[in-house]
Amino acid sequence: MKQFDFLILGSGIAGLSFALKVAPRGRVAIVTKKDRAESNTNYAQGGVAAVTSKEDSFELHVRDTLTAGAGLCKEIVVRTIVEEGPARIQELIELGMKFSERDAPAEDGGKELDLGKEGGHSKRRILHAKDVTGREIERALLNAASRQPNIEIFENHVAVDLITSRKAGLPDGNRCLGAYVFDKKGNRVWAFTAPVTLLATGGCGKVYLYTTNPDIATGDGVAMAYRAGATVANLEFVQFHPTCLYHPEAKSFLISEAVRGEGGVLKSFDGAEFMDAYHPLKSLAPRDVVARAIDSEMKKSGAEHVWLDITHKPARFIIERFPNIYQTCLRYGIDITKEPIPVVPAAHYQCGGVVTNVDGETDIAGLYAVGEVACTGLHGANRLASNSLLEALVCSHRAAELAIANRQPPIANAKIPLWQSGNAHNPDEMVVVSHNWDEIRRLMWDYVGIVRTNKRLARAQNRLTNLQQEIQEYYWNFIVTSDLLELRNIATTAELIVRCAQMRPESRGLHYNLDYPTANPDWAQRDTILRK
Repeated sequence: MKQFDFLILGSGIAGLSFALKVAPRGRVAIVTKKDRAESNTNYAQGGVAAVTSKEDSFELHVRDTLTAGAGLCKEIVVRTIVEEGPARIQELIELGMKFSERDAPAEDGGKELDLGKEGGHSKRRILHAKDVTGREIERALLNAASRQPNIEIFENHVAVDLITSRKAGLPDGNRCLGAYVFDKKGNRVWAFTAPVTLLATGGCGKVYLYTTNPDIATGDGVAMAYRAGATVANLEFVQFHPTCLYHPEAKSFLISEAVRGEGGVLKSFDGAEFMDAYHPLKSLAPRDVVARAIDSEMKKSGAEHVWLDITHKPARFIIERFPNIYQTCLRYGIDITKEPIPVVPAAHYQCGGVVTNVDGETDIAGLYAVGEVACTGLHGANRLASNSLLEALVCSHRAAELAIANRQPPIANAKIPLWQSGNAHNPDEMVVVSHNWDEIRRLMWDYVGIVRTNKRLARAQNRLTNLQQEIQEYYWNFIVTSDLLELRNIATTAELIVRCAQMRPESRGLHYNLDYPTANPDWAQRDTILRK
């Protein structure tokens, strides 16, 4: 058993920001599944949306967010996060984050932030570090964390389940007391206890066959919180990034929306521009519109991808603005300064999640959730590009302040039950796990993807029910492995996505059902809520 003052599950922008704020007040454990830099944050290319220019305003940023969210955002949450964003950005800069700059138009030869523009934004407001913003943020935060003696990072540790007073049989309502954590190298499960536990586990892209997310994004936080009795909501709203590099060896490399922001144009397989038929903003339409348009064009033509063409821009501009995208595509034999990029949509961002307020509080005392795992009401039915890192910064700051103010004394470790593991070994286990993993991801892609129908959702539900029984049997009978834990979580998260999708009898934002092709005004501001 390991005892801390603060337990953080996840080492992306949300987890690290929270850790840095609470470290002066006690011992902090950060549990992360692979190495400390492996997170969705690390793969975020575009940047952070925040109002930093005189031409921009909070009102415009709020309006753009509400428009993209398609009638499901909570306006007070949107306004809070937008208005508190610039102060959090300034803190990030003070920690050593270097955003891209350009020569200021004034004659004094000074510099100013080089603000990018992305789909759905009415102004240039994306702070970025060329096209590797997430990696730079992760670097700055990890450097700062390494200087904090109170922060201990546990790499290659996988959270199994949250420990609650209800599960432990203690008379304390349903308070979170920490988590059981599997040490992959030591091959054992520890009880990590803390009066404050933060879920910062990111999203669930690996629930789908094609995703821009790293392998760790298996919906762990949502699945664990749901099993512990927390409320989850709006999981039908999975954002598919419209432009993922289509190449057999590329393993879902993201082509940032900023490429379209700088003039990149989508073209059908035969080279014709097509976005003007779908939206007045053409290639800069909101992501849900663009992803559906590409999906439609591919289905009409039978092509396996469409093209994203930025060859009309000067080669030097492309290479300087998108060095990572340029080099990566070149490695796969594509020179983006001379030829268009083959792209397909891929699962990218979970807009729903564990229900929290803007301070990260869940409905389980002692449990907070911040970042992609949480559903604050900021994103609504469709996240506005680059609002995710902004939400993580603002909400982790607010959660840290509240957690420090409301911290409860720790419960005596003697009262917390140690982990009991199965002891059977099965030579067939790995093939069963990998087969079930592949089946879930394929059925979610085919039946619960960009376009859904009632029949497809029912098929997915039936199949997932059977798979859940198989997985549960395995889980309770055999020694845990990280693969088995992740399989259990993607199965749970997949089922929650399907159930939320079945509850919403309309099309709105990222949820598009051919049986209900229009939005139902009665379902504006209505969340799809699930609780065990």
